[in-house]
Amino acid sequence: MAVRKVLKHSAWIAYKDLLEFSRSRMRLVMLILMPLFMMVMIGYMFPSGNTLKHTPVAIANLDEGYNNTSYGETFMAQLEMVNDKTDMMDLHKVDDYEAIKTRIQDGEVNGGIIIPANFSKALATGERGEITIITDQSNPQLSMTLQGILTATIDQMGTQKAMGTLNITYNVSMNSTMATIKPYKVQTRGIVPGNPNYFEFIAPGMMAMVVMMSLMTGLPHAISYEKDIGTMDGLLVAPISRLSIILGKVMAQTTLGMVQGLLILVLAMALFGVVVYGSILLVILLLLLIVFSFVGLGILITSFTDNEQTASMIMMTLMFPMMFMSGVFFPLQQMPWFMQYIARCLPLTYATSAMRKVVVLGADMPSIMTEVTILLVFGVVMLAIAVPMFKKAMSR
Repeated sequence: MAVRKVLKHSAWIAYKDLLEFSRSRMRLVMLILMPLFMMVMIGYMFPSGNTLKHTPVAIANLDEGYNNTSYGETFMAQLEMVNDKTDMMDLHKVDDYEAIKTRIQDGEVNGGIIIPANFSKALATGERGEITIITDQSNPQLSMTLQGILTATIDQMGTQKAMGTLNITYNVSMNSTMATIKPYKVQTRGIVPGNPNYFEFIAPGMMAMVVMMSLMTGLPHAISYEKDIGTMDGLLVAPISRLSIILGKVMAQTTLGMVQGLLILVLAMALFGVVVYGSILLVILLLLLIVFSFVGLGILITSFTDNEQTASMIMMTLMFPMMFMSGVFFPLQQMPWFMQYIARCLPLTYATSAMRKVVVLGADMPSIMTEVTILLVFGVVMLAIAVPMFKKAMSR
């Protein structure tokens, strides 16, 4: 009977908080716009495509030719033919390296290609023709992508040329020629269908992060703000238990956090083609577990702070390290070793890892038991510390 009474009172407090939230049109709009803005901004920052499109690249053909033959012109014709099919570059012909350098500095192109003066002579005398790729070092990520794509394209063009030469010289089949030039064949295969892109790496962590942010920014308003304006005093003198107040606040913030988390999932699938290879039900359960893990931390902070502003500052101080050190945007393996140890102490790291395993790799519950256990233990410990402190703070 007592449990039923506590749950009833908690439901009424949650209803009161949600009703108050719904009366503010701006807050309702931001509930939708915040995850939409984050997904669109980050989604187009890390597009779902795996190739460049219409990237401006300067090309300088310095080849002087050899015996009335210009392999430099042949190379440029091949490159333009490949580019016509892929639209990956907008090629700009320039005179020399200095022209490429000036255009990169002026922001007109993102990179350049130089065909050297001895290109034809080297190829005609059995040597390798050296092609130089110039990159924009002010944009390392784009430079790395451009360098990789250009290198692969030029390598493939070189292979096709060598195959044609051997075929003409020795009159052998194209398959035999390919086996001679490239005796090893590499195949890449993932553990789930398709070819996940970088945004699909980010999307699961985004869901976990948004739920965390919703809780850790919503609880200061739900508790500290009511202490500031005096409405908490009315709840404390009402014939309801302190536990009902805590549960009611948690239920309201859980509802808002789940709405935003599920909205992130829907937007990721609808706008950017993210595929959930695991169970949707397991994704929802993980979102609830993330709420449970962080709600104790939120209650703990609001229990020993005097006002909403202080609580919000502490929340933001804790949130920002977790956002950037928990593997949401960057793999943990890319961090320095000491930061990896710090990351393993953050609950959002395990929330992100579990969500990513289910969404991207199609993992089931046994595969994420380590992460689930850590999140459960963290949530229980935080609640065990936070609830008595909240009751004590409300009794002052």
